[in-house]
Amino acid sequence: MTSETGADDPDLALFREIIAGLEPDDLPAVVDQLRGAATIAAPRAARPDLRRPAPSTCQVITVRVDLHYAAPPIWRRLELRSDLTLAEVHDMLQVAFGWAGYHLWRFAAGGHPFDRTSQLFLCPFDVDEGEDEGIPADEVHLGELLQQRGDQIGYVYDYGDEWELKIRVESVRKAPEDTPRVRAIGGRRAAPPEDSGGITDAESLAEVLPDPSHFDLEGLNQALEAEARGVAAHEVHPALEDVLALLEGTPAAFEVSLRLIEVASAPEAPGVDELQTALGPVLWFLHRADDGGIPLTQAGYMAPDLVVAASDIVPDQDTWYGKNNRETLAVHVLALREALQSVKLLRKFKRRLLPTRRAAGVARDPRTVWELLVESLIPEKAGFARDATALLLLHVASTHPGRDVSFDDIGEELTQRGWRVGDGPVGFSSIRDLPAVALLRSLTAQKREPGTGIESFSSVARILAATVLAPARSED
Repeated sequence: MTSETGADDPDLALFREIIAGLEPDDLPAVVDQLRGAATIAAPRAARPDLRRPAPSTCQVITVRVDLHYAAPPIWRRLELRSDLTLAEVHDMLQVAFGWAGYHLWRFAAGGHPFDRTSQLFLCPFDVDEGEDEGIPADEVHLGELLQQRGDQIGYVYDYGDEWELKIRVESVRKAPEDTPRVRAIGGRRAAPPEDSGGITDAESLAEVLPDPSHFDLEGLNQALEAEARGVAAHEVHPALEDVLALLEGTPAAFEVSLRLIEVASAPEAPGVDELQTALGPVLWFLHRADDGGIPLTQAGYMAPDLVVAASDIVPDQDTWYGKNNRETLAVHVLALREALQSVKLLRKFKRRLLPTRRAAGVARDPRTVWELLVESLIPEKAGFARDATALLLLHVASTHPGRDVSFDDIGEELTQRGWRVGDGPVGFSSIRDLPAVALLRSLTAQKREPGTGIESFSSVARILAATVLAPARSED
């Protein structure tokens, strides 16, 4: 107890002894010294190490992953192999909740991911910045932390929106040899979309999601399989591999990974009769080029009578403005003719269009023409056209007939890959003018609205695009 005057307080007595004899002008310096001493931080307690020896054999860990504060609950039930690193688990969680993976994240054991008493497992950026004590997430395996029912760890993604997940073990069993790295076996409700501000209640989610109650288990497993296998497992065209590698870590990467599922294997080529019909406009040019060549004017265009004849078979040209008797006005005819030159089926020689050596004599063999298009639809030379064509084919191959392909979306992906048109982003017109568009459009009779970035392609066009992207599969 201390007396009312403080006479029995030893600290107060010591203070009085210290200031005894000091002049009034000395007191501010003493107070500053005392304040400085009070602000000296106590040594931080060491973070706990909650890891345990990894199991001697690989385990299947069934976990329920809940999004904190979601009402109604938003959760996923996953089967994860114990030999996955936490960095790999992060990738699986991104797919499971439909996020894009371009914000910061971390795992924690023993508490919240921002608690001073938790053990932290950090993303590469946090490791490089040295912001917190912690272990790189790619150096720790799931089986070191989750080993029995009831074990749990935390995960937070996007330090602004702070999507926080609780990962709790429901069961553990020995993994058979053919156990997939990840599998979803249950879930409830759609997760909040990327950058939606941390909202988790149903009313708010209904404003940013078409159907907050939607959960597609089959679709999720397809996406998880694509993530677990990686791009290399698809054996896609090298041009697509190159552009996908440069999209890694961008918002577009997740959407592209979903589209890859559709081109995991090339579909069977159409029959000869179907090819004869679908390739009609291409064969028209090749027939005439074989038969003495297609005459060109002094300016390098086809004669008016040939333009009129071509306008009758090239999709959409019959609905174009004007008489279609000049190639400069018959835009779809001109685009297809130039596209055939671009893929090296036609060549100019002495004011005539002739077949190239590889295309000579094939006009009556639609299957060979198909194979030539598969070989040459993507440009060989690195650059914008090669990247853009690869992404265009991916969109066409992964969009079912009757659905629209958005050139604006392709342009946005190319912008995220690093391409620019002038000083601005890649717009739909840069995609519309690709030779591959004219060739794919020639395979369909579907009408389109001119001047837009929306296109519909036929099932044959989709098959061609998928075959180009997965050539190794098409030979099986």
